[in-house]
Amino acid sequence: MTIHDHPLRGALSAEMHVRRLPRLETPCRLMQVVTVLGETNTDAARAHIEALKRLSTELVPLSAKYAVLLIDGITLVWERHTEFATYTLVRQGMTAEPFDPADFDPVRDRLYAGMPGEIIRSTQIALVGGPEWDPTALDLSRWFSDAATVVCDVAGGIARIASDFRLNADGYGRLLVHDRGLQHDEAGQLLLRLQELGNYRNMALLGLPLAQRLTPAVSTLEARLAELTHAVSERSTQDDQLLDELSFLSAELARIVAETRYRMSATRAYAQLSVDRLGSLTIGVVRGYQSLDDFTERRLVPAVRTCDSFSARLDDLSRRAAWTSDLLRTRIDIALARQNRDLLASMDARTHLQLRLQQTVEGLSVVAISYYMVALIGHMLGVITFVSHDVAMAVVVPVVVASVAAGLFWMRRHVLQ
Repeated sequence: MTIHDHPLRGALSAEMHVRRLPRLETPCRLMQVVTVLGETNTDAARAHIEALKRLSTELVPLSAKYAVLLIDGITLVWERHTEFATYTLVRQGMTAEPFDPADFDPVRDRLYAGMPGEIIRSTQIALVGGPEWDPTALDLSRWFSDAATVVCDVAGGIARIASDFRLNADGYGRLLVHDRGLQHDEAGQLLLRLQELGNYRNMALLGLPLAQRLTPAVSTLEARLAELTHAVSERSTQDDQLLDELSFLSAELARIVAETRYRMSATRAYAQLSVDRLGSLTIGVVRGYQSLDDFTERRLVPAVRTCDSFSARLDDLSRRAAWTSDLLRTRIDIALARQNRDLLASMDARTHLQLRLQQTVEGLSVVAISYYMVALIGHMLGVITFVSHDVAMAVVVPVVVASVAAGLFWMRRHVLQ
């Protein structure tokens, strides 16, 4: 028996093993850069990582969406997502300053050279251990803003994180992860979830500026649609002008929907992924500090609801525009039906008048035909001498008229049948 593999069997199996970090040992440093590529910029991302591969050692062979390279003792993990790519640099050990980007030079310079897309997020992560690195015992103001510091337990309490999730002057955010008992792959999985949470959160927030920018235009269209809907109810308005304005409004609305539909749908998807990652972190509260779920929900949820409200408003406006157009077309159809009815009535009256005229002409034709026939018979009777011409004509005239009338009646009857 011959067994055939599905064409996607290998790709699906490989998909289950991508998007993971190598096993990490405390202490270590990580730097991650996220670039927005779009769905069609796949070739540029692939060409960039292939150029880096030629200068490195492959730890995991390059595939369509995943690769792990070793460059000058620093591990590079590359991942290709639907519309963005992540570049994660991993360096074992710890230096005097846990958030010094120069520690990743010159690999960082090679990475940035020819990097496709636009950077949407870049973060430095310090994975540390020992009680001296407990965030509650550190002077966090050295690295984070006092007004926005987030400290909480994650992974059921076997790790504690600290960050302000701000973009610093060096162009990077900062995240301190305190190892309180992580084993084997737990550190890599924890950092992966933390980074995915931040990445998906930023990608979800891309829809907010778009919704805010187009909201005034939608408000203008909404107000104009209300005016047009009121005008449809007025009998004095011009239907053709209203239809032109409604067509323009519908076209403008369709343009906005086409411009925003993908971004709004992506916002909902990324927001759901962020919520899923947030739930998987098993967050515990540290007294005196805001937690990661408080920070995320307070900023993400309003933005997503704004985008959802914007999308719902567009859908409602589209339905109302279609309803108004249908109402106007119904009014136009009724007006056309009324015009057709009046036209048919006018045609019926004209037909009736033509019939009356035809009957009149038929009556006149009887007189004309009879006149000519009587004249012909009169010439014939003029040669007969034994009968008085006047008496003969007096007898012939009614007979001829009756015969002509009977003949025309017979012809009309048989022609109409």
